[in-house]
Amino acid sequence: QVQLVESGGGLVQAGGSLRLSCAASGRTFSSYTMGWFRQAPGKEREFVAATKWSGGNTYYADSVKGRFTISRNNAKNTVYLQLNSLKAADTAVYYCAAGKGFTIVQPLGYNYWGQGTQVTVSS
Repeated sequence: QVQLVESGGGLVQAGGSLRLSCAASGRTFSSYTMGWFRQAPGKEREFVAATKWSGGNTYYADSVKGRFTISRNNAKNTVYLQLNSLKAADTAVYYCAAGKGFTIVQPLGYNYWGQGTQVTVSS
């Protein structure tokens, strides 16, 4: 059974930092793209960042480039998202996802999803 479990969300002041973790289990993810998405109330789920287990390529949404960093620990089957210089606009539920789809920036490209972790940034 494939499981993606996020952790690390919370309440932080604007300008602060958080580190989200996504622990993956249940299969081998070496050929998968691992992504982070977020969804704010009343808005569609949007792409934040992605990386491949192999190769090390990373991808970011323009809105987070330079502030967020995605990384992974292959030995622990864990993907991280470091959130720096947080803004109120970053407030959302953050989801980890794994996929082998044709796109890395659309939710349709991902087969597995975590339950989400809430990030709230106070201004």
